[in-house]
Amino acid sequence: MTQRPPTQDRRERTPYSGSRDTRGGDRPQRSSAPQRSSAPQRPERPDRPARFGESNDRRDRGESSSRGYSAAPAREPNPDDHRLSRPETERFVPPEIPEDVQYSDLDRAVRARLRTLSKDNAEGVGQHLIMAGRLLDTFPELSYEHAQAAVRRAGRVDVVREAAGLAAYRTGRYAEALRELRTVRRLNGSSEHLAIMADCERGLGRPERAIALAASDEAEGLEPAAAIELAIVVSGARLDLGEPEAAYAALAESAIAKLGGATGVVAVRVAQARAAALEALGRSDEATASLAGFSAAELAEAGGADDDEDEDDVVVFDLESEDEDDSVDESGDSGVPTDGNA
Repeated sequence: MTQRPPTQDRRERTPYSGSRDTRGGDRPQRSSAPQRSSAPQRPERPDRPARFGESNDRRDRGESSSRGYSAAPAREPNPDDHRLSRPETERFVPPEIPEDVQYSDLDRAVRARLRTLSKDNAEGVGQHLIMAGRLLDTFPELSYEHAQAAVRRAGRVDVVREAAGLAAYRTGRYAEALRELRTVRRLNGSSEHLAIMADCERGLGRPERAIALAASDEAEGLEPAAAIELAIVVSGARLDLGEPEAAYAALAESAIAKLGGATGVVAVRVAQARAAALEALGRSDEATASLAGFSAAELAEAGGADDDEDEDDVVVFDLESEDEDDSVDESGDSGVPTDGNA
């Protein structure tokens, strides 16, 4: 085996002197001497205007300016400019619960829907729901306040949003009622309040949407009573559009029989809506005859009148609803914290 000649001890190597040439040999060591004087000198740049956000004073002092916007000079507030002002939100105070209202008075099916809440919260929400239902026909505005108190504590429970939607509808808050009932439909998949939703569209000045809602697939699976209520709304929407013939056709006896027939209060409501269509057609005698078979009490009950209400006690509620865009928010966010104590 051929042995390699011993290599030179690395410690005996000459240290690098820093003077190699460009071809592998030694080259002159760099010095701190200035560049060749033959290079053209750059003329001095005249003073330039200050950049945005930089003052000439800073440049004169040799200080570097920070990038971005400089601090704007203070501006006196304009009392007429309300773009940045936020109205102070008042703390919500829930309405009082009478001492005779007990959580056990709530329907068992509704109590079952509140089991996802804590015991104390469920009892408080249930009491507000009892009051919302008790006052819906007599004092709808107070009923609405109780429903809102329940929503603030249990906004993700379908029966709570249902109560809020019905109270909003009863007080003329049609856009809010439509949002709440759409949320209910998304939470439990039920379309039982489709007639009220269609009537909300009428209240918002959109009768054509009410008719389209009645023609949707959701309307096909309604119970007979709910389907007839929807037909009543469709008849009213046709009158809104100036179509009395179509309004009467929606409530013709054959059409109602096809939906399963009307009985009780629903039958009275059908007769009242049909009479309105006949009046619009100029057939007043037939309109009167269609209501002749019902007593004054039945007509008053179907019309929502309360015999026990004092006629001298007139309460005026603001039923003006806010304008709404073509697309109604279906997220169900009520804008208030949910599942918390009010």
